[in-house]
Amino acid sequence: MGFTRAELEAFRDATLPDLVGPDPRLLFVGINPGLMTVAVQTHFGRPGNRFYPALLRAGIIDRPIDVAGGTSAADDAYLTGRGLGITNLVARATARADELSAAELAAGAAVLEEKVARLAPAVVAVLGITAYRAAFRRPGAVAGRQPQTLGGAQLWVLPNPSGLNAHETPDSLAAAYREAAVAAGLDLAPVS
Repeated sequence: MGFTRAELEAFRDATLPDLVGPDPRLLFVGINPGLMTVAVQTHFGRPGNRFYPALLRAGIIDRPIDVAGGTSAADDAYLTGRGLGITNLVARATARADELSAAELAAGAAVLEEKVARLAPAVVAVLGITAYRAAFRRPGAVAGRQPQTLGGAQLWVLPNPSGLNAHETPDSLAAAYREAAVAAGLDLAPVS
């Protein structure tokens, strides 16, 4: 499904509902939705985003998820049925995450903490160290499991799957995501 630049711009500041089922074990937290993501109403919905391929490579899911044109209701049910949830630090869509202010990120962290307390996942995985540092005012934070919890859940900071995060590979994303999934107690497929 192709969109012109002008068509995508019409989605600026629009939002995308969280993808969360009744028993999330691992809640992935993106920075904010991109314009394409909101256009197709699918988290990490830009073709070429490495999120779903990394989940597959990590054994978190055992079948590919095609985001071209948006995920299906069956895909969404499959993901939530595996104990996965997806939300964002900031709800509004932008072309790039660097368009967000530090105040927006900090406000999003407060909302996220309340959401996590209500949803009660075992693990929360924030995808993006720079956004995490700004949102939670922890400039020295490093990737991996954090010493703090968030709303009662283990807190992890993992690499963002965006292609703009070029120093990460599909394999390094998969390894990081699998580690958090193991901590969440998910039933994982074997990986080779």
